[in-house]
Amino acid sequence: MIASLQFYVFVILAIVIFVIEVFALVDAVRRPAHGFTAEGKLSKPIWLVILGVATALGFLALPTSGGAISSLGFLSIVAVVAAIIYLVDVRPRLKPYGTGRGKGRSQGSSGW
Repeated sequence: MIASLQFYVFVILAIVIFVIEVFALVDAVRRPAHGFTAEGKLSKPIWLVILGVATALGFLALPTSGGAISSLGFLSIVAVVAAIIYLVDVRPRLKPYGTGRGKGRSQGSSGW
């Protein structure tokens, strides 16, 4: 009973961590490259590699349908730490640069 509960808690945590990593990767893809360098952060391609590897590790750490738990342990922790660093340090600094699509109608432009 306890082992089953522990397994479900682990599955939920692994899914939450994977979602965080995917969110960070998608957000980094949407941000303009010049924002990274203007803010003195690592370049966009480097962040994309870091977050891509983190997301891949997060995916590999998900339990399989047979109930097997991955032995990635420490690497999974490093991967989620990379995503969290991006989300709490880099992303807030990049917000003023938008998503690279220009201002558009959603920010008050009339279109003409």
